[in-house]
Amino acid sequence: MSARHRPGPHELGQNLLTDRGVVRAVVGLVAGRGLPIVEWAAGTGALTRQLARLGPPVEAVEADGAALARLRRAVGPDVSITRGDILRHAPPAGRYDLVANLPFHLTTPALRRLLGLSGWQRAVLITQWEVARKRAAVGGTTLLTAQWWPWYVFTLAGRVPASSFAPRPSVDGGILVLDRRQRPLVDQRGAYQRWVHAVFTGPGVGVPAILARAGLPRSAVQRWARTEGVGSRALPRDLTDRQWASAYALLPRTGAR
Repeated sequence: MSARHRPGPHELGQNLLTDRGVVRAVVGLVAGRGLPIVEWAAGTGALTRQLARLGPPVEAVEADGAALARLRRAVGPDVSITRGDILRHAPPAGRYDLVANLPFHLTTPALRRLLGLSGWQRAVLITQWEVARKRAAVGGTTLLTAQWWPWYVFTLAGRVPASSFAPRPSVDGGILVLDRRQRPLVDQRGAYQRWVHAVFTGPGVGVPAILARAGLPRSAVQRWARTEGVGSRALPRDLTDRQWASAYALLPRTGAR
């Protein structure tokens, strides 16, 4: 790339939000909560300006210099503006909410970064529509969601038409809301996440057979399946957050964990 070349929105993966109705919907999901707000990928400030009106402090993070200049002109001194990469942004101390219109090509790494951070209580993310559906377990869960379900609730809050962005992307967006659970469904995060991966990729036809093959007592698995209403042909993607947690509870406290 030439040193004189200024990357445009397409090259930076930016689809700037232009739909005021979508802006109101996103801002409404953090309104009245009273927590400081961090906005990743703030762009030129469509969300930032409205977030600043809520009252709590707002930190807007943006990497693009051109967008940053417009952002500074659009918001007042009450908004703290940080130029930086959202994948390396240092979060503030204490509790806060997070809002982001994520560059679509950074959705997965940004989500993984977010899930590993402490402090934030609610995250409202605009992602690709299919990504939002999958992460909210609409039509079946994914490995990533199952691995993090004991600590977070994933909710699909709405669809964002492609016409709501400029430049217009080739697909619709979705509003994905993540809420941190006050009490995790399980403990031992690392052990649980390794176990979920083993179940998702383990041999066998149906979850009960997979669990039995993984070394759990067949009688305990059968009781669990009856109690939870899990059929013999159910797949890992069919389990709910509570079913994953109760299946994990079948493991002995030592050895398998």
